[in-house]
Amino acid sequence: SVTIMANNPSALKRVRQTATRTASNRVFKTKMKNLRKRVDEAVASGDEKEVATSLSNYSSAVDRAAKSNVIHKNKAANLKSKASAAAKLSSK
Repeated sequence: SVTIMANNPSALKRVRQTATRTASNRVFKTKMKNLRKRVDEAVASGDEKEVATSLSNYSSAVDRAAKSNVIHKNKAANLKSKASAAAKLSSK
């Protein structure tokens, strides 16, 4: 039970908007985190086909998060680069 300090209609609306956006952003971030774990597991297993599939899914999720301003586009590029480098090392 959170106590709302808002005292006027516009402040109450901002509280509602923040709650909605936080919930939406949490979905994106959780999905990215879980897909990153799948990439790491695939890299550890050494299965190249699984690595390629999980990396593709991860990149797609990161791009969607950047597109909807959950994360910055440079952050998205950084995350994809790190995952790609890990995948590349596993294929050697």
